[in-house]
Amino acid sequence: MERLLVLDGNSLMNRAFYALPELTNTDGLHTNGIYGFMTMLIKMRDEIKPDFIVTTFDRKAPTFRHKEYEDYKAGRKKMPPELSEQFPVLKELLEKLAINIFEIDGFEADDLIGTLACFAKERGIEVYIVTGDRDALQLADDNVKVVINKKGMTEKEIYDKNRMIEEYGVTPLQFIDVKGLMGDNSDNIPGVPGIGPKTAFKLIQEYGSLENVLDNIEKLKGKKVKENLETYREQAVFSKKLATIMTNVPIEIDIEEIRSKESFDVDGARQLLRRLQFKSIIEKIPKLNVPEEKNEVNVEYTLIDEALRFHSVFSAIKNTEVYMTYNIGGESLYSKIYIDKIFIKANGEAYIVDVNKMMEDDKENTIFYLKSFFEDRSVTKIIHDSKNMLTVLTKLNINIEKMVFDTAIAEYLINPSKKEYNLKDAAEDLLLLDLTGEDNDIKIKEVYVMDKIYNKLKDKIKDYDMEELYYKVELPLIEVLSSMESCGFKVEKNKLEQIGEKFNGEIAKVKEEIYNMSGEEFNISSPKQLGKILFEKLDLPVVKKTKTGYSTNAEVLEKLIDKHPIIEKVVYYRQLTKLYSTYVEGLKTVIDADDKIHSSFNQTVTTTGRLSSTEPNLQNIPIKSEMGREIRKVFVPDNDECVILSADYSQIELRVLAHIADDENLINAFKHHSDIHTKTASEVFRVPISDVTPRMRSNAKAVNFGIVYGISDFSLAKDIKVSKKEAKEYIDTYFERYPNVKKYLDDIIVTAKKSMYVSTIMNRRRIIPEIASSNKIIKGFGERLAMNTPIQGSAADLIKLSMVNVYRKIKELKLKSSLILQVHDELILNVYMDELEKVKELVKSEMEKVMELKVPLEVDIESGKTWYEAK
Repeated sequence: MERLLVLDGNSLMNRAFYALPELTNTDGLHTNGIYGFMTMLIKMRDEIKPDFIVTTFDRKAPTFRHKEYEDYKAGRKKMPPELSEQFPVLKELLEKLAINIFEIDGFEADDLIGTLACFAKERGIEVYIVTGDRDALQLADDNVKVVINKKGMTEKEIYDKNRMIEEYGVTPLQFIDVKGLMGDNSDNIPGVPGIGPKTAFKLIQEYGSLENVLDNIEKLKGKKVKENLETYREQAVFSKKLATIMTNVPIEIDIEEIRSKESFDVDGARQLLRRLQFKSIIEKIPKLNVPEEKNEVNVEYTLIDEALRFHSVFSAIKNTEVYMTYNIGGESLYSKIYIDKIFIKANGEAYIVDVNKMMEDDKENTIFYLKSFFEDRSVTKIIHDSKNMLTVLTKLNINIEKMVFDTAIAEYLINPSKKEYNLKDAAEDLLLLDLTGEDNDIKIKEVYVMDKIYNKLKDKIKDYDMEELYYKVELPLIEVLSSMESCGFKVEKNKLEQIGEKFNGEIAKVKEEIYNMSGEEFNISSPKQLGKILFEKLDLPVVKKTKTGYSTNAEVLEKLIDKHPIIEKVVYYRQLTKLYSTYVEGLKTVIDADDKIHSSFNQTVTTTGRLSSTEPNLQNIPIKSEMGREIRKVFVPDNDECVILSADYSQIELRVLAHIADDENLINAFKHHSDIHTKTASEVFRVPISDVTPRMRSNAKAVNFGIVYGISDFSLAKDIKVSKKEAKEYIDTYFERYPNVKKYLDDIIVTAKKSMYVSTIMNRRRIIPEIASSNKIIKGFGERLAMNTPIQGSAADLIKLSMVNVYRKIKELKLKSSLILQVHDELILNVYMDELEKVKELVKSEMEKVMELKVPLEVDIESGKTWYEAK
């Protein structure tokens, strides 16, 4: 028996839109409805293997039901634009896949589904109707299966006539009678007041039809039911008529025309799916999941591996745009890395420059000619991920002049949640091109299409109103970060050894204390052995079990902290051993030949805009514990003529909050240079400032920063160890005193739900698909991201702009001092003592005047002979 698959377009799109997380492509088009629809289409195609596939859609024009009943479907929420914009794209995709579309003015998709089902059934064709709307259950029959899409887009239930009778006790056609009695809120079908589903099903099960119920009103029990049925007799009959799906819509159906076709617009469908960034959908459609020839890029290039040849070619290139990408070779240490090859497109020609071979054969001339090329200001450079190239070139005393664009940084600003930014993916996403081949083949193809990628990205930066952020902050920051990597941070190796011995001594001492408390020696780092000691020998309450035994993770230990003194020692032991392995032993492996650590600073990793550092991560050295602070003692100035200077923004995120929220009380507190945590403690605990205790201030600090991160009363109670009721009172009082903060937090959630993204002061965007999730936990997480991102991201923008301005000022004044590290809200500089006062003044000035906010920015500056002393 042949099979027809009928998809309810509007119902499935609507369900997918609300069930799936928010998805957008790089053009900003919302795509979750289309993705969910296509997922279900492919799933049903694979399961039932239909001979015919059609999709029905509603039209905007009123239907015959609207003409008969003005209030039909009244009160329904208007379709959000994020969903409505997806329908034309889905229809275009279905056309390219040769899947027939049925829609007609005056009739609903349901009526078209009913007509198609009846048409197919009469011709002995088995029908599968896929929908999220249970109205279609009336169409179920022995050969008509109604597939109800349930939770999300994965679970489904299949109904035929027998399944309907088993589950509801009525036939599919009797389901219409039930609707006539109980009505339908979603379609605004009135039914009979006072009769709900339970009564409606019971009456139809007993009397068989609505008409029989109305003919036997006097036999019914319940005075109110009888009265209502008598009063609303005509309304019940009319409701049944409204609920009845038509099966004879006047449309022409050519059975062969709707038969699934082997041939369809393969290239068009693939290109559209790639524009939607649906790689997984392409992989599930066999004809699309094959190597594509039409859009393959073939590039003829010139290999240059001699210094003189490089000079003769590139000295002739003037007053033009040059596009570049490259390979880095060598180990991760700064002293070992080198440029292997540079891939260049200039004046329409492609080149692979084998820099490594040139350096081996003729180092002096290679450096000279590279310098001439990169420092030629008549040549405009567009480079992908230029920072690492600049860092390596700096070792050769080469700068990059007239670099006007970095495609990796632009991609990051447009979509900050990607794991990596490479030209191959950009070519696929923006140009719908497959770049295939070995590494060098792909690289030369990447650079060959880079001009088109550049133009697309440049336009998007403009469309997203990010030009100031890109050209004044992120682009000039590349040089700053490269300079910091080149400068490095000196480490006193002898002191590191001494601190290592101190750590070993402390670890041994704590280990002995744990052994004494437990009465035996064991491997403290083994969760299994530790679990036996804690929960069997010491008989502590079991918090959580795993497949392998007792859980002893941080959360479990925190819950046991007041149960036995051994817990505190175990927590401290873990902190010590982690610090030792990560920062004592770990630092030894990354100290370079110049006794410095040249950390790598990453501009395209965090979704908030914050910088990150790797190899090693110097931003994560803990400062709350004394042993953690000890690590900073090994970081010292370049020489005896220098000191380490630390410039730290004071409460930058709270100041940004005051500015964004425009809260008068919070603004005034900062304007009057109040200690904001003491002021908040006074407000929250309703005591004079003079009566604020250290504990009150500490709790108020938790409230201040917790508010920024959208903290709940439960989490605050846990953090400051008070009852949930007390924590709620603190938060409520805070919002009473700072009402515009509350208004900002509420408004930003509404804004994020509407646009699916939030922005910083400088228009840095973060897309937050989690906020549209039907899962409460994920949605709550999205709301917290929406509250915090504009604040944390704006603080990141401010510190980055400060770095650019401080670096530029030091360069302008031709000072010997240098910026060497950034840690969140803090800048670290290596400063020559004869420049100390001048550097202090310029750093404070540039950081505090970086941007005009409604509150003053304040910077604390300290200096010392180690990073520890400077903090």
